[in-house]
Amino acid sequence: MKKVLFIFSFFILFSATAQEEAQLKRQVRQAINEIRSFVKIPNDALEHADINRNLTWLEKNFNARGFNSSQLPTAGESLFFASLPMEDNKPTILFYMHLDGQSVDPAKWNQPNPYEVVLKSPDGDGWKSQVFEDLNEDINYDWRLFGRSTSDDKGPIVMFLSAIDLLQENGQEIPFNVKVILDSEEEKGSKPLPKAVKEYRELLEADFLVINDGPVHVSGKPTVVYGCRGITTLSLTTHGPIKPQHSGHYGNYAPNPGFQLAQVLAGMKDIDGRVTIDGYYDGITIDETAMSVLKSVPDNATIINSNLAIKTPEKVGGFYQESLQYPSLNIRGLGSGWVGDKARTIIPESATAELDLRLVPESDGSRLKELVKKHIEKQGFYLMDTIPTREQRMAHDKIMTITERGVTDAFRTDLSNPYGEFLLNVIKNSFEEDVVQIRIMGGTVPISPFINELKIPAFIVPMVNPDNNQHSPDENLKIGQIAYGIKVFYGLLSTKM
Repeated sequence: MKKVLFIFSFFILFSATAQEEAQLKRQVRQAINEIRSFVKIPNDALEHADINRNLTWLEKNFNARGFNSSQLPTAGESLFFASLPMEDNKPTILFYMHLDGQSVDPAKWNQPNPYEVVLKSPDGDGWKSQVFEDLNEDINYDWRLFGRSTSDDKGPIVMFLSAIDLLQENGQEIPFNVKVILDSEEEKGSKPLPKAVKEYRELLEADFLVINDGPVHVSGKPTVVYGCRGITTLSLTTHGPIKPQHSGHYGNYAPNPGFQLAQVLAGMKDIDGRVTIDGYYDGITIDETAMSVLKSVPDNATIINSNLAIKTPEKVGGFYQESLQYPSLNIRGLGSGWVGDKARTIIPESATAELDLRLVPESDGSRLKELVKKHIEKQGFYLMDTIPTREQRMAHDKIMTITERGVTDAFRTDLSNPYGEFLLNVIKNSFEEDVVQIRIMGGTVPISPFINELKIPAFIVPMVNPDNNQHSPDENLKIGQIAYGIKVFYGLLSTKM
């Protein structure tokens, strides 16, 4: 009798699981159609008309799911806001994504129009085009959708809407108040966001923030990220003769700005890549719990080094994840005179280095820029924020023009935060496997205005495949990640804390 009951119970469980999987695949198929419809509307962050058309699409499709939506004017493009009817006894979750995309150069894409989604299947080391009519409910999760913003961020937006569809289809109560804010200028820095969050503070109030941007860990495993680095930039220009001079006539006499700049830059780091500027790493400690989480990330140094084609990494940290816990100092561009076929036998009039400084929560961007400037002053440079006049050139031995830009702050939520533990448990239970925990990721998402103004914990729950080519030609979204995203959103919005 027990054996019969066991077989019967197993059959019921198997049937329920099979029905859930079939329902999910039907929803994935519908999501593909919706992604195609959404991507078809160009969303170049630099084009006002593009953004307006996308806002209209969002309003229509969120409202169809029962959301109250509105466009929130800012100093730049409007934000999109939507919420389900509020109930006082429920905690509130705020989701952040963005609707704008990077510009495209169609000539560099392997399809006629980057805004017309193309379906492709793996074919050796490349991809083979398929027709959408061949897709049925038995979808191959290894196939991909190619098109601008399929992964960054239109795919995740549609995954969210698809999860709402499933919740409503199943009559599932959502134990949260749900708010969504979609950025229209993420791809160009979200400059209006800090002021807008302050202006719409009451509308955006929530208990915690979930950001659905970027890829899961390179292993493909479920991922939760607790923070991201901030960024600020500096432009350094040294000055030689007021005009380029013949290197034969004035070599050994006129100071060369390229050498001056090279000497300054070389003195900023030691041979192992560590910044030598006094105080640059002050305040950073990593306790045992944090170090344990860093070491638990399934990175493979051999693979990382092979992908980068480097033999030895810098030694700011003992391994990749540890290196991300410190602020970086990066030369992102160098220029002086002419190079290649256009090279000339001259002493250039100037040399410029573009620096970016990736920040962690312990490092204040304005303070680090001041440390860099003091370091340069110690090398005997007179610092300016404009191009020097003839009189100024004659008055100082060495001059550097420094142009600096604003600061986007880093953020990091405590690893023991209860909302983080909730997210971790939901995702772990949804996929029955351990979740990769990233203490802080290397890139920058403009989330600090929400944290600074709303005073809430924030987490990044990425949805898309790590090899999605975001920002690049042939951006793509793996169909299996659509199923993944729908399951994540469904789990979060159907589970009580």
